[in-house]
Amino acid sequence: MEFVTGEVVSKSMDLQEFIACAGSDRPVCLEGAIHSIRNMGEIAFIILRRQCGLIQTVWEDQKTNMDISQLHDGDYIRAEGTVRLEPRAVHGRELCIRTITILSRTSAPLPLPLAKWKLNTSLETKLNLRPVSLRNIRELSRFRIQEGVVRGFRDFLYSQGFTEIHTPKIGAKGAEGGSNIFKLSYFHKPAILEQSPQLYKQMMVGVFDRVFETGPVFRAEKHNTRRHLNEYTSLDFEMGYIESFLDICRMETGFLQHTMKFLEKNYSDSLKLLGITLPKVDQIPYVRFDEAKELVSEKYQRKIRNPYDLEPEEESLIGKYFQEEYGSDFVFVTHYPSKKRPFYAMDDPEDSRFTLSFDLLYKGLEVTTGGQRIHDYQMLLGKIESRGMTTEGLETYLEAFRCGMPPHGGLGIGLERLTMQILGEDNVREACLFPRDLNRLEP
Repeated sequence: MEFVTGEVVSKSMDLQEFIACAGSDRPVCLEGAIHSIRNMGEIAFIILRRQCGLIQTVWEDQKTNMDISQLHDGDYIRAEGTVRLEPRAVHGRELCIRTITILSRTSAPLPLPLAKWKLNTSLETKLNLRPVSLRNIRELSRFRIQEGVVRGFRDFLYSQGFTEIHTPKIGAKGAEGGSNIFKLSYFHKPAILEQSPQLYKQMMVGVFDRVFETGPVFRAEKHNTRRHLNEYTSLDFEMGYIESFLDICRMETGFLQHTMKFLEKNYSDSLKLLGITLPKVDQIPYVRFDEAKELVSEKYQRKIRNPYDLEPEEESLIGKYFQEEYGSDFVFVTHYPSKKRPFYAMDDPEDSRFTLSFDLLYKGLEVTTGGQRIHDYQMLLGKIESRGMTTEGLETYLEAFRCGMPPHGGLGIGLERLTMQILGEDNVREACLFPRDLNRLEP
Protein backbone atom coordinates (compact mmCIF):
# COMPACT_ATOMS: atom_id res chain seq x y z
CA MET A 1 0.00 0.00 0.00
CA GLU A 2 1.19 3.52 -0.82
CA PHE A 3 0.19 6.80 0.77
CA VAL A 4 0.03 10.42 -0.35
CA THR A 5 2.17 12.38 2.11
CA GLY A 6 1.31 15.98 1.30
CA GLU A 7 4.90 16.79 0.38
CA VAL A 8 4.87 19.11 -2.63
CA VAL A 9 7.44 18.22 -5.29
CA SER A 10 8.08 20.39 -8.34
CA LYS A 11 10.82 20.20 -10.93
CA SER A 12 10.24 23.78 -11.98
CA MET A 13 11.78 26.36 -9.66
CA ASP A 14 10.28 29.71 -8.71
CA LEU A 15 11.60 33.13 -9.76
CA GLN A 16 13.68 33.80 -6.66
CA GLU A 17 15.45 30.46 -6.97
CA PHE A 18 16.07 31.16 -10.65
CA ILE A 19 17.62 34.56 -9.88
CA ALA A 20 19.78 33.09 -7.10
CA CYS A 21 21.25 30.44 -9.44
CA ALA A 22 22.95 32.95 -11.76
CA GLY A 23 26.64 32.22 -12.31
CA SER A 24 26.57 28.76 -10.74
CA ASP A 25 26.75 25.41 -12.48
CA ARG A 26 23.66 24.22 -10.66
CA PRO A 27 21.22 22.56 -13.12
CA VAL A 28 17.98 24.50 -13.40
CA CYS A 29 14.54 23.41 -14.61
CA LEU A 30 11.87 25.85 -15.79
CA GLU A 31 8.40 25.02 -17.08
CA GLY A 32 6.21 27.48 -18.96
CA ALA A 33 4.52 28.53 -22.18
CA ILE A 34 6.52 29.86 -25.12
CA HIS A 35 5.54 33.51 -25.22
CA SER A 36 7.73 34.37 -28.19
CA ILE A 37 10.70 33.09 -30.19
CA ARG A 38 13.36 35.36 -31.72
CA ASN A 39 15.37 33.17 -34.07
CA MET A 40 18.81 34.61 -34.93
CA GLY A 41 20.07 31.52 -36.78
CA GLU A 42 22.63 29.73 -34.63
CA ILE A 43 21.06 31.23 -31.52
CA ALA A 44 17.44 31.92 -30.54
CA PHE A 45 15.84 33.68 -27.63
CA ILE A 46 12.82 31.82 -26.24
CA ILE A 47 10.73 33.86 -23.83
CA LEU A 48 8.82 31.71 -21.36
CA ARG A 49 5.60 32.95 -19.76
CA ARG A 50 5.06 31.83 -16.20
CA GLN A 51 2.93 32.82 -13.25
CA CYS A 52 5.68 35.22 -12.15
CA GLY A 53 5.94 36.86 -15.58
CA LEU A 54 8.40 36.48 -18.46
CA ILE A 55 11.79 34.71 -18.32
CA GLN A 56 14.39 34.76 -21.10
CA THR A 57 15.95 31.49 -22.19
CA VAL A 58 18.59 30.90 -24.88
CA TRP A 59 18.65 28.09 -27.46
CA GLU A 60 21.96 27.44 -29.21
CA ASP A 61 22.48 25.28 -32.29
CA GLN A 62 24.29 22.01 -31.57
CA LYS A 63 24.06 22.67 -27.82
CA THR A 64 20.36 21.94 -27.31
CA ASN A 65 18.70 18.59 -27.84
CA MET A 66 15.87 19.91 -30.05
CA ASP A 67 15.86 21.92 -33.26
CA ILE A 68 14.32 25.37 -32.98
CA SER A 69 11.97 24.61 -35.90
CA GLN A 70 10.12 22.15 -33.67
CA LEU A 71 9.02 24.91 -31.28
CA HIS A 72 6.11 27.32 -31.73
CA ASP A 73 4.51 30.21 -29.85
CA GLY A 74 2.05 28.79 -27.34
CA ASP A 75 3.79 25.43 -26.83
CA TYR A 76 4.27 24.42 -23.19
CA ILE A 77 7.76 23.14 -22.47
CA ARG A 78 10.20 22.10 -19.79
CA ALA A 79 13.60 23.72 -20.27
CA GLU A 80 16.71 22.54 -18.39
CA GLY A 81 20.11 24.17 -18.29
CA THR A 82 22.13 26.72 -16.32
CA VAL A 83 21.55 30.39 -15.45
CA ARG A 84 23.90 33.23 -16.38
CA LEU A 85 23.87 36.95 -15.80
CA GLU A 86 22.57 39.04 -18.70
CA PRO A 87 21.76 42.71 -17.91
CA ARG A 88 19.62 43.07 -21.05
CA ALA A 89 17.33 40.18 -20.09
CA VAL A 90 14.22 40.38 -17.94
CA HIS A 91 15.33 39.99 -14.29
CA GLY A 92 18.96 40.35 -15.48
CA ARG A 93 19.29 36.59 -15.97
CA GLU A 94 18.76 34.08 -18.75
CA LEU A 95 18.62 30.31 -18.91
CA CYS A 96 21.08 28.59 -21.27
CA ILE A 97 19.04 25.60 -22.44
CA ARG A 98 20.56 22.17 -22.79
CA THR A 99 17.41 20.04 -22.83
CA ILE A 100 13.85 20.80 -23.94
CA THR A 101 10.85 18.57 -23.26
CA ILE A 102 7.53 19.31 -24.96
CA LEU A 103 4.70 19.22 -22.44
CA SER A 104 1.93 20.31 -24.82
CA ARG A 105 1.77 21.60 -28.38
CA THR A 106 -0.58 24.14 -29.91
CA SER A 107 -2.97 22.58 -32.42
CA ALA A 108 -3.36 25.75 -34.48
CA PRO A 109 -1.85 29.23 -34.80
CA LEU A 110 -2.72 31.49 -31.87
CA PRO A 111 -5.79 33.66 -32.63
CA LEU A 112 -4.20 36.75 -31.05
CA PRO A 113 -0.64 38.16 -31.08
CA LEU A 114 -0.05 37.49 -27.38
CA ALA A 115 3.59 38.58 -27.40
CA LYS A 116 2.72 42.13 -28.45
CA TRP A 117 2.83 44.83 -25.78
CA LYS A 118 -0.82 45.68 -26.49
CA LEU A 119 -3.28 43.41 -28.22
CA ASN A 120 -4.73 46.31 -30.27
CA THR A 121 -8.01 44.54 -30.80
CA SER A 122 -11.58 45.31 -29.74
CA LEU A 123 -12.88 44.63 -26.25
CA GLU A 124 -15.48 42.34 -27.79
CA THR A 125 -12.79 40.20 -29.40
CA LYS A 126 -10.79 40.05 -26.19
CA LEU A 127 -13.87 38.92 -24.27
CA ASN A 128 -14.82 36.32 -26.89
CA LEU A 129 -11.30 34.88 -26.63
CA ARG A 130 -10.88 35.51 -22.91
CA PRO A 131 -8.97 32.32 -21.96
CA VAL A 132 -6.41 33.21 -24.64
CA SER A 133 -6.36 37.02 -24.47
CA LEU A 134 -5.54 36.90 -20.75
CA ARG A 135 -2.24 35.22 -21.63
CA ASN A 136 -1.03 38.63 -22.79
CA ILE A 137 1.12 40.04 -19.99
CA ARG A 138 -0.68 43.39 -19.79
CA GLU A 139 -4.09 41.74 -19.77
CA LEU A 140 -3.26 39.31 -16.99
CA SER A 141 -1.54 42.02 -14.91
CA ARG A 142 -4.90 43.72 -14.42
CA PHE A 143 -6.18 40.68 -12.60
CA ARG A 144 -3.07 40.33 -10.49
CA ILE A 145 -3.88 43.80 -9.19
CA GLN A 146 -7.50 42.78 -8.64
CA GLU A 147 -6.25 39.81 -6.66
CA GLY A 148 -4.23 42.23 -4.54
CA VAL A 149 -7.34 44.30 -3.80
CA VAL A 150 -9.17 41.22 -2.50
CA ARG A 151 -6.16 40.15 -0.47
CA GLY A 152 -5.94 43.64 1.00
CA PHE A 153 -9.63 43.56 1.89
CA ARG A 154 -9.33 40.20 3.62
CA ASP A 155 -6.07 40.96 5.42
CA PHE A 156 -7.25 44.30 6.74
CA LEU A 157 -10.59 43.03 8.01
CA TYR A 158 -9.00 40.01 9.67
CA SER A 159 -6.71 42.45 11.47
CA GLN A 160 -9.79 44.36 12.67
CA GLY A 161 -11.46 41.33 14.26
CA PHE A 162 -13.85 40.41 11.43
CA THR A 163 -14.99 36.86 10.72
CA GLU A 164 -15.26 35.71 7.11
CA ILE A 165 -18.63 34.16 6.23
CA HIS A 166 -20.15 32.52 3.15
CA THR A 167 -23.85 33.07 2.53
CA PRO A 168 -26.30 31.52 0.02
CA LYS A 169 -26.67 32.99 -3.44
CA ILE A 170 -30.13 31.46 -3.93
CA GLY A 171 -32.81 33.00 -1.75
CA ALA A 172 -36.53 33.49 -1.27
CA LYS A 173 -36.62 37.30 -1.24
CA GLY A 174 -34.31 40.03 -2.54
CA ALA A 175 -32.47 42.20 -0.05
CA GLU A 176 -32.97 45.37 -2.07
CA GLY A 177 -36.47 44.75 -3.42
CA GLY A 178 -37.52 46.28 -6.72
CA SER A 179 -37.71 44.68 -10.12
CA ASN A 180 -34.02 44.03 -10.76
CA ILE A 181 -34.18 40.42 -9.55
CA PHE A 182 -33.33 37.23 -11.42
CA LYS A 183 -36.14 34.80 -10.66
CA LEU A 184 -35.85 31.03 -10.90
CA SER A 185 -37.63 27.84 -9.96
CA TYR A 186 -36.11 26.02 -6.99
CA PHE A 187 -37.64 22.52 -6.90
CA HIS A 188 -40.97 24.00 -8.04
CA LYS A 189 -40.73 26.85 -5.52
CA PRO A 190 -40.17 30.49 -6.52
CA ALA A 191 -36.66 31.70 -5.72
CA ILE A 192 -34.24 34.46 -6.69
CA LEU A 193 -30.53 35.02 -7.20
CA GLU A 194 -29.36 37.21 -4.34
CA GLN A 195 -28.83 40.91 -5.07
CA SER A 196 -26.64 41.15 -1.98
CA PRO A 197 -25.67 39.18 1.15
CA GLN A 198 -27.21 42.06 3.10
CA LEU A 199 -29.86 40.24 5.14
CA TYR A 200 -27.52 37.37 6.01
CA LYS A 201 -24.61 39.52 7.07
CA GLN A 202 -26.88 41.62 9.28
CA MET A 203 -28.15 38.48 10.99
CA MET A 204 -24.56 37.34 11.53
CA VAL A 205 -23.64 40.57 13.30
CA GLY A 206 -25.78 39.19 16.14
CA VAL A 207 -23.49 36.15 16.16
CA PHE A 208 -19.94 37.31 15.32
CA ASP A 209 -20.15 41.11 15.90
CA ARG A 210 -18.11 41.80 12.75
CA VAL A 211 -18.38 39.85 9.50
CA PHE A 212 -17.27 40.11 5.89
CA GLU A 213 -17.72 38.24 2.64
CA THR A 214 -16.42 38.30 -0.92
CA GLY A 215 -18.74 36.75 -3.46
CA PRO A 216 -20.99 37.18 -6.50
CA VAL A 217 -24.21 39.20 -6.50
CA PHE A 218 -26.81 39.48 -9.23
CA ARG A 219 -28.78 42.44 -10.61
CA ALA A 220 -31.31 41.98 -13.43
CA GLU A 221 -30.81 45.54 -14.65
CA LYS A 222 -31.36 46.03 -18.37
CA HIS A 223 -28.40 48.36 -18.69
CA ASN A 224 -25.78 48.22 -21.38
CA THR A 225 -23.32 50.80 -20.10
CA ARG A 226 -19.63 50.97 -19.32
CA ARG A 227 -20.33 50.75 -15.56
CA HIS A 228 -22.92 47.97 -15.21
CA LEU A 229 -22.64 44.20 -14.93
CA ASN A 230 -25.45 41.76 -14.17
CA GLU A 231 -23.17 39.57 -12.09
CA TYR A 232 -20.31 41.14 -10.19
CA THR A 233 -18.17 40.49 -7.15
CA SER A 234 -19.10 42.36 -4.00
CA LEU A 235 -16.75 43.00 -1.09
CA ASP A 236 -19.11 43.23 1.89
CA PHE A 237 -18.70 43.84 5.58
CA GLU A 238 -21.04 44.51 8.47
CA MET A 239 -20.00 45.59 11.95
CA GLY A 240 -21.80 45.89 15.25
CA TYR A 241 -21.65 48.34 18.17
CA ILE A 242 -21.15 51.38 15.97
CA GLU A 243 -21.84 54.89 17.24
CA SER A 244 -22.32 56.47 13.81
CA PHE A 245 -22.37 55.57 10.13
CA LEU A 246 -19.07 57.44 10.01
CA ASP A 247 -17.53 54.42 11.79
CA ILE A 248 -18.23 52.52 8.57
CA CYS A 249 -16.60 55.27 6.50
CA ARG A 250 -13.55 55.17 8.74
CA MET A 251 -13.27 51.39 8.38
CA GLU A 252 -13.42 51.66 4.59
CA THR A 253 -10.82 54.42 4.62
CA GLY A 254 -8.57 52.12 6.66
CA PHE A 255 -9.10 49.33 4.14
CA LEU A 256 -8.16 51.60 1.24
CA GLN A 257 -5.05 52.88 3.03
CA HIS A 258 -3.93 49.34 3.84
CA THR A 259 -4.66 48.04 0.34
CA MET A 260 -2.82 50.79 -1.52
CA LYS A 261 0.28 50.12 0.61
CA PHE A 262 -0.18 46.39 0.10
CA LEU A 263 -0.39 46.79 -3.68
CA GLU A 264 2.67 49.02 -3.76
CA LYS A 265 4.68 46.50 -1.77
CA ASN A 266 3.53 43.23 -3.33
CA TYR A 267 2.34 44.13 -6.85
CA SER A 268 4.86 46.77 -7.88
CA ASP A 269 5.83 44.89 -11.06
CA SER A 270 2.22 44.83 -12.31
CA LEU A 271 1.67 48.47 -11.35
CA LYS A 272 4.85 49.50 -13.16
CA LEU A 273 4.01 47.44 -16.24
CA LEU A 274 0.60 49.12 -16.53
CA GLY A 275 1.91 52.58 -15.62
CA ILE A 276 -0.43 52.91 -12.63
CA THR A 277 -0.01 55.54 -9.94
CA LEU A 278 -2.02 54.58 -6.87
CA PRO A 279 -4.27 57.21 -5.28
CA LYS A 280 -3.51 58.86 -1.97
CA VAL A 281 -5.99 58.01 0.76
CA ASP A 282 -4.56 59.78 3.80
CA GLN A 283 -8.06 61.09 4.47
CA ILE A 284 -11.28 61.19 2.48
CA PRO A 285 -13.63 64.22 2.48
CA TYR A 286 -17.37 63.79 2.83
CA VAL A 287 -20.36 65.90 1.81
CA ARG A 288 -24.11 65.60 2.29
CA PHE A 289 -26.14 64.42 -0.69
CA ASP A 290 -28.27 67.58 -0.90
CA GLU A 291 -25.23 69.83 -0.53
CA ALA A 292 -23.39 67.91 -3.27
CA LYS A 293 -26.39 68.38 -5.57
CA GLU A 294 -26.41 72.13 -4.97
CA LEU A 295 -22.64 72.38 -5.29
CA VAL A 296 -22.67 70.77 -8.74
CA SER A 297 -25.66 72.82 -9.82
CA GLU A 298 -24.04 76.11 -8.86
CA LYS A 299 -20.46 75.48 -9.98
CA TYR A 300 -21.19 73.73 -13.25
CA GLN A 301 -24.56 75.36 -14.07
CA ARG A 302 -26.31 72.01 -14.16
CA LYS A 303 -30.04 71.82 -13.51
CA ILE A 304 -31.13 69.34 -10.82
CA ARG A 305 -33.42 66.84 -12.53
CA ASN A 306 -33.59 64.00 -10.00
CA PRO A 307 -33.80 65.13 -6.35
CA TYR A 308 -33.59 61.56 -4.98
CA ASP A 309 -30.46 60.13 -6.59
CA LEU A 310 -27.22 61.11 -8.29
CA GLU A 311 -27.05 60.79 -12.04
CA PRO A 312 -23.78 59.55 -13.58
CA GLU A 313 -22.91 63.04 -14.82
CA GLU A 314 -23.43 64.45 -11.32
CA GLU A 315 -21.18 61.79 -9.81
CA SER A 316 -18.52 62.68 -12.35
CA LEU A 317 -18.77 66.40 -11.58
CA ILE A 318 -18.69 65.81 -7.81
CA GLY A 319 -15.54 63.75 -8.30
CA LYS A 320 -14.05 66.50 -10.46
CA TYR A 321 -14.81 69.17 -7.85
CA PHE A 322 -13.21 67.31 -4.94
CA GLN A 323 -10.17 66.43 -7.02
CA GLU A 324 -9.66 70.07 -8.00
CA GLU A 325 -10.47 71.61 -4.61
CA TYR A 326 -9.10 68.98 -2.20
CA GLY A 327 -6.76 66.84 -4.33
CA SER A 328 -8.79 63.77 -3.43
CA ASP A 329 -9.81 61.04 -5.87
CA PHE A 330 -12.36 59.85 -3.29
CA VAL A 331 -15.36 61.49 -1.66
CA PHE A 332 -18.09 60.12 0.61
CA VAL A 333 -21.53 61.42 -0.33
CA THR A 334 -23.72 60.99 2.76
CA HIS A 335 -27.38 61.27 3.82
CA TYR A 336 -29.08 59.85 0.75
CA PRO A 337 -32.86 60.34 0.58
CA SER A 338 -34.96 57.67 2.33
CA LYS A 339 -37.01 57.25 -0.82
CA LYS A 340 -34.02 55.73 -2.65
CA ARG A 341 -32.63 53.57 0.15
CA PRO A 342 -33.76 50.05 1.20
CA PHE A 343 -36.15 49.44 4.09
CA TYR A 344 -33.35 48.51 6.51
CA ALA A 345 -31.54 51.88 6.14
CA MET A 346 -31.60 53.98 9.32
CA ASP A 347 -33.38 57.30 8.85
CA ASP A 348 -31.68 60.43 10.09
CA PRO A 349 -33.35 61.20 13.47
CA GLU A 350 -32.99 64.92 12.71
CA ASP A 351 -34.72 64.67 9.30
CA SER A 352 -36.44 61.44 8.31
CA ARG A 353 -36.39 62.41 4.64
CA PHE A 354 -32.73 61.38 4.66
CA THR A 355 -30.84 58.30 5.81
CA LEU A 356 -27.61 57.71 7.70
CA SER A 357 -26.11 56.21 4.57
CA PHE A 358 -23.45 57.00 1.99
CA ASP A 359 -21.87 56.21 -1.34
CA LEU A 360 -18.14 56.38 -1.94
CA LEU A 361 -17.21 57.96 -5.26
CA TYR A 362 -13.81 57.20 -6.76
CA LYS A 363 -12.81 59.45 -9.65
CA GLY A 364 -16.47 60.33 -10.11
CA LEU A 365 -17.83 56.77 -10.06
CA GLU A 366 -19.80 55.10 -7.27
CA VAL A 367 -17.80 52.11 -6.01
CA THR A 368 -19.41 51.63 -2.57
CA THR A 369 -22.83 51.85 -0.98
CA GLY A 370 -23.20 51.59 2.78
CA GLY A 371 -24.58 53.06 5.97
CA GLN A 372 -26.15 52.48 9.35
CA ARG A 373 -28.97 49.93 9.58
CA ILE A 374 -32.13 49.84 11.67
CA HIS A 375 -31.43 47.55 14.61
CA ASP A 376 -34.68 47.99 16.60
CA TYR A 377 -37.30 45.33 15.86
CA GLN A 378 -40.37 47.57 16.15
CA MET A 379 -38.74 50.32 14.12
CA LEU A 380 -37.94 47.80 11.40
CA LEU A 381 -41.52 46.55 11.32
CA GLY A 382 -42.76 50.14 11.13
CA LYS A 383 -40.48 50.90 8.18
CA ILE A 384 -41.67 47.79 6.33
CA GLU A 385 -45.30 48.71 6.93
CA SER A 386 -44.81 52.35 5.91
CA ARG A 387 -43.50 51.17 2.55
CA GLY A 388 -46.47 48.96 1.89
CA MET A 389 -44.28 45.86 2.09
CA THR A 390 -45.17 42.52 3.68
CA THR A 391 -42.98 40.42 5.93
CA GLU A 392 -43.39 37.34 3.73
CA GLY A 393 -39.95 35.84 3.08
CA LEU A 394 -38.39 37.99 5.82
CA GLU A 395 -39.45 35.87 8.80
CA THR A 396 -35.99 34.47 9.59
CA TYR A 397 -34.37 37.88 9.14
CA LEU A 398 -36.88 39.54 11.45
CA GLU A 399 -36.54 36.81 14.08
CA ALA A 400 -32.91 37.82 14.58
CA PHE A 401 -34.05 41.38 15.38
CA ARG A 402 -36.92 40.22 17.58
CA CYS A 403 -34.24 38.52 19.70
CA GLY A 404 -32.17 41.72 19.86
CA MET A 405 -29.43 43.20 17.66
CA PRO A 406 -26.63 45.68 18.38
CA PRO A 407 -26.40 49.03 16.55
CA HIS A 408 -24.68 48.14 13.31
CA GLY A 409 -23.89 49.10 9.74
CA GLY A 410 -21.87 48.03 6.77
CA LEU A 411 -21.21 48.39 3.09
CA GLY A 412 -20.73 46.67 -0.24
CA ILE A 413 -17.88 47.49 -2.63
CA GLY A 414 -18.07 46.63 -6.32
CA LEU A 415 -14.76 44.88 -6.94
CA GLU A 416 -14.82 45.33 -10.70
CA ARG A 417 -15.65 49.03 -10.49
CA LEU A 418 -12.93 49.63 -7.92
CA THR A 419 -10.43 47.73 -10.07
CA MET A 420 -11.52 49.62 -13.19
CA GLN A 421 -10.83 52.96 -11.51
CA ILE A 422 -7.45 51.85 -10.16
CA LEU A 423 -6.49 50.71 -13.66
CA GLY A 424 -7.80 53.88 -15.28
CA GLU A 425 -10.01 51.89 -17.68
CA ASP A 426 -13.27 53.25 -19.05
CA ASN A 427 -15.26 49.99 -19.17
CA VAL A 428 -15.96 47.73 -16.21
CA ARG A 429 -15.72 44.66 -18.46
CA GLU A 430 -11.96 45.23 -18.65
CA ALA A 431 -11.88 44.41 -14.93
CA CYS A 432 -14.02 41.28 -15.05
CA LEU A 433 -12.63 37.88 -16.03
CA PHE A 434 -15.84 36.65 -17.65
CA PRO A 435 -18.41 39.48 -17.77
CA ARG A 436 -22.13 38.81 -17.58
CA ASP A 437 -24.15 41.65 -19.04
CA LEU A 438 -27.32 42.19 -21.02
CA ASN A 439 -25.98 40.30 -24.04
CA ARG A 440 -23.17 38.06 -22.80
CA LEU A 441 -23.48 34.57 -21.31
CA GLU A 442 -20.27 33.17 -22.80
CA PRO A 443 -17.49 32.28 -22.42
